[in-house]
Amino acid sequence: MASAALELMGFFLGLLGMLGTLVATVLPYWQISAHIGSNIVTAVANMRGLWMECVYQSTGAFQCETYNSMLALPSDLQASRALMVISLVLSVFAIAMSSLGMQCTVCLEGTGAVKSRMAGAGGGLFLAAGFLALIPVAWTTHEVVQTFYRPNVPASMKFELGECLYVGLASALISMLGGGMLSVSCCEDQDGARGRGAGGGYPYPVGNGLAGAGPRTTSQMYRNPTLQAGGVNTASRGPTLVRSTSNSSHSSAHAAQGAKKPTAAGYDITGYV
Repeated sequence: MASAALELMGFFLGLLGMLGTLVATVLPYWQISAHIGSNIVTAVANMRGLWMECVYQSTGAFQCETYNSMLALPSDLQASRALMVISLVLSVFAIAMSSLGMQCTVCLEGTGAVKSRMAGAGGGLFLAAGFLALIPVAWTTHEVVQTFYRPNVPASMKFELGECLYVGLASALISMLGGGMLSVSCCEDQDGARGRGAGGGYPYPVGNGLAGAGPRTTSQMYRNPTLQAGGVNTASRGPTLVRSTSNSSHSSAHAAQGAKKPTAAGYDITGYV
């Protein structure tokens, strides 16, 4: 039950992380123009994102223009685009695989280990998606901070951290946390299944089968035929020809020998002691 709750929590965290990554990818609030210096101009605010560049005016007008050429963009922007898109694709696959492998779903019932592995694979994909989304967010944050503190860059060209960077960072961490919880729940489920399987097997008796060792089980009576004949105390009798061994062939050979030589209470009637 605890593992099912952990799976649900990890799944919803991964889903929330995917939605946040989608919002951070689409919106243009990655870099916002910084209003610094003695001449503060707040009439126009410039915003840059992965797909477009927007201008917000104090009159309320909001205009955006997409980047016309993809090849003309800087290499870091192209890499950020690719990583964010790959992160979203991996998150979609992770949601699909986790839905099939979670314990609360009816898909793949009766498969046991396959269902748990599907949930674990979904958690691994959530981890990979969060890590890929974290790379462009951290790199863009580093570039914005380094550019802001360069003395040779004019104040009009300096930008500050946008809201999408914070959303992307939180979404990446949430996705990685959800993926880790899914993976841990899968490992706990497999350990529990192995523990239940180790307890099964043949009902071998506990103890050495001596007189004072405790009550005899059915398996002990099966392997010792003298116990089935009324529970005769073997300690008071002489050496018997039929002995209980773990090898069925040896026991059958001794039984045949005992049938050929009738005995009476520890004395051989043939005269040979």
